[in-house]
Amino acid sequence: MQVAFHCGVHGTDIYRMVKTLLQNRDWLLRNGIEPLTPSSHREVFLSATNALQGAPATPDMQQVMLDSLLEVDDPKRMICSTPNFLGTERRAISPEGLYVTAGEKMAALANLFPDCEVEFFLALKNPATLIPHVVSHKNTGTYREVMAGVDPEAMRWAPTIRSILSHLPGHRIIVWCNEDTALIWPEVVRRIATMPSDVPLKAGLQILGDIMRPEGIHMIREALAREERLTTASRRRIFSEALEKHALPEEIDIEVNLPGWTQELVDRITAAYDRDVAEIAALPGIEFIAP
Repeated sequence: MQVAFHCGVHGTDIYRMVKTLLQNRDWLLRNGIEPLTPSSHREVFLSATNALQGAPATPDMQQVMLDSLLEVDDPKRMICSTPNFLGTERRAISPEGLYVTAGEKMAALANLFPDCEVEFFLALKNPATLIPHVVSHKNTGTYREVMAGVDPEAMRWAPTIRSILSHLPGHRIIVWCNEDTALIWPEVVRRIATMPSDVPLKAGLQILGDIMRPEGIHMIREALAREERLTTASRRRIFSEALEKHALPEEIDIEVNLPGWTQELVDRITAAYDRDVAEIAALPGIEFIAP
């Protein structure tokens, strides 16, 4: 059996994945694939990880968890999605870096089902927008409390991903950039759900509908209908053209207003993020979904 953990990160609208999977639930269940809501697995996993303290679950314990979580009689794949797999927003930033306990937490998740084929899915987020998101959360404190004197330019993804790889040898780790989500969303959903390309995907355009005018969706639907042989490349081209013409500026442009931050600082953080992404995409053991 396969178990897929979609681990965030915070500020990447992770609950959209849950909603999209649930809208395709009928096909998924018919094929032995069950998407779980965060509320259905939260207490089960919390209790198990607290009891195991990182140790592998026994076969009996694994079966008890699966029996309590799944509805399908012959399960082939279970999908679990929540940003709190990596901890709360308060733990996203520390003097040691971004999500420094991510590898340890993900290894503990893998050990919940050591007899299964466990995979991990992770959307990265530019620290220039991740830090403001964390600060904006009502329970994280002020900017100075969150950063505690840490240089925002020191918040880098490459060390975090390398740590995750070291904690999860032999596991599939699929990564993409949240900034690219609008262009690659169908591929991301199909990858986590193992849905073939010839199966209609419900709500596949919903994320685009949230960030562009209705004319953009009409443009996409008409262009998709004209394609004799739709490919991933042609779909992304169509999405890009529609976004260029009909994107809502207020949904695309993010205003950052933090003490001491300037556009030059944001540009430097973004440039470092781009370098990290290029490094991460080339790492052995990482499957990177690029636009």
